[in-house]
Amino acid sequence: MPEVVVVGAGIIGAACAEALTHAGLSVLVVDRGDPASGTTAAGEGNVLVSDKEPGPELALAIASRQEWPSVLERLQADVEWEPKGGLVVATTSLELLEKFAASQRDAGVEAIAVSSAEALELEPLLTPRVAGGVYYPDDAQLQPVLAATALLAAVRARGGEVRGGVTATGVRQAGARVVGLETSTGFIPCETVVNACGPWSGAFASAAGTPVEVLPRRGMILVTAPLPECVRHKVYDADYVGAVGSGEADLQTSTVVESTRGGTILIGSSRERIGFDGTIRVRVLQELAAKAVGLFPFLADVPVMRAYGGFRPYAPDHLPVIGADPRLQGLWHATGHEGAGIGLAASTGRLISELMTGRTPHVDAEPFQVGRNAVIGAAS
Repeated sequence: MPEVVVVGAGIIGAACAEALTHAGLSVLVVDRGDPASGTTAAGEGNVLVSDKEPGPELALAIASRQEWPSVLERLQADVEWEPKGGLVVATTSLELLEKFAASQRDAGVEAIAVSSAEALELEPLLTPRVAGGVYYPDDAQLQPVLAATALLAAVRARGGEVRGGVTATGVRQAGARVVGLETSTGFIPCETVVNACGPWSGAFASAAGTPVEVLPRRGMILVTAPLPECVRHKVYDADYVGAVGSGEADLQTSTVVESTRGGTILIGSSRERIGFDGTIRVRVLQELAAKAVGLFPFLADVPVMRAYGGFRPYAPDHLPVIGADPRLQGLWHATGHEGAGIGLAASTGRLISELMTGRTPHVDAEPFQVGRNAVIGAAS
């Protein structure tokens, strides 16, 4: 019998399982689909500190950026890790961007102001309309499916198990504690269940009788045909920060352009709360393409190979939900990371492991607690 069953084999569930097995616990991971086939497969692989305002999420992002190399050292796997840095640019006023960067510096982020000429030196194919920007050396990128797969391989190597095609339907309780997980393939006895279902976390929590307010937020990405090296960093416009922190349900787009090791260019990003409607909207793709060409004019002549989208787990207060559920002993949650799950996964897994085994957390866990009003008050 496993001590812990992690529900969800995306990057967050995989990171939690890897950290728990690294701490010596026996773990089973279940997913209704194939491992790393949901939100993780629809991600860009960003490991960012540049897009977060000072506060708990930035503290978690800084810690996770420091944690990822240690995790990758344990995994000994090629996940296309690229610590290439990020460049945020403005084509009009620099005032708001510079003010934001100054606040991040006070929180410990290395944020280097660059002139228009310096921005073009970093990215020669940028539009000459760029007024300047901020360079973030610590921004990085990895391939999320490879990373999740490597994390799960480590779980198996330590005696854990990963099962796809298993739908979690609820938990079985004895009094006010968990004694197992109910699934489409039968009952799994265990002491602890971790809800790492991403945008489906709210539905699973409700099925467990402990609702949490985690909603899907749709995002779309364009992928170009492979090219010689032409975009050296993750590059985005200053509007991206505002879109990340917004709670608006309506469509928002901002320019994000970055290359992959395979030579393709990823173009984002969009955000809209439309439930689990997976319809490809041409209008969204047109906005992404037009804004990307505005930042990198050469893209106007580059063919788009495909487009894909996914649902990100959105919490109303924009903070992940990490920790034990105060209403049911043995139920834990690791969700609500929205578009930052790849970057925050390393520290999320470590934090779950530390809290579950009684070790001192490496970051302040209080802001992410499950019992906060924005998470369970809104869901009740």
